[in-house]
Amino acid sequence: MSGRASAHSSGFDRFNTWPGGLAEAALLECCGSRRWALRLAAHRPYPDLGALLAASDEAGYDLAPADIAEALAAESAPCLHHAAPRAAHLALQAAHAAYESRFGHVFVICLDGLPPSQHVDQVLGAIRTRLAHDPDEERALTAEEMRRLARARIIELVTAAGRDRSPF
Repeated sequence: MSGRASAHSSGFDRFNTWPGGLAEAALLECCGSRRWALRLAAHRPYPDLGALLAASDEAGYDLAPADIAEALAAESAPCLHHAAPRAAHLALQAAHAAYESRFGHVFVICLDGLPPSQHVDQVLGAIRTRLAHDPDEERALTAEEMRRLARARIIELVTAAGRDRSPF
C-alpha cells in the first residue's frame, strides 16, 4: 500500500472514531455550512472514503440557499503567493471585486489537479467567464464548486489525520 493510500486509510479510520464535536469542527473546515458538517458527522462511521465523499455530495445538493450563503461566508477568495508579480495581485483583486459586486459573495473555484503556476490564469479566466453568467446560472456553478472544494478538503483531512495523531 502506498504511503498516501495508507495515510488515507488510517486517517479515515481515525476520522470515523473522533468525538462528534471534533468531527463537526474538522468538517466545518471543509465546508462552512453547519448543517452540512452536522449531517456528515452524524452519519459516521462510513464504510470507506468513497461513501464519505458520496455523502458529502448528497449533503451538498441538499443545502438550502441560507446554508450555501453560510458556507460562502466562511470562504476566502483564492489568492496568489506573496512573491507573484504586483500586476498579477492587482488584476486578481480587481477581478474578485467585480465578481463580488455582481454576485454578492466571494468567488470560489476548485483548483485541484492544477499546478500552482496555472492558478492565476485559471482563476482570472474563470472569473471573466462567470461574470457573464446570470445569477441563477452562477448560483448553480458556485454550489458545484463548493461541492468540489469540500471533496478535496475531505481527502486532505483524512490524509492529514493519517499522517499524525492530531485531529486536523
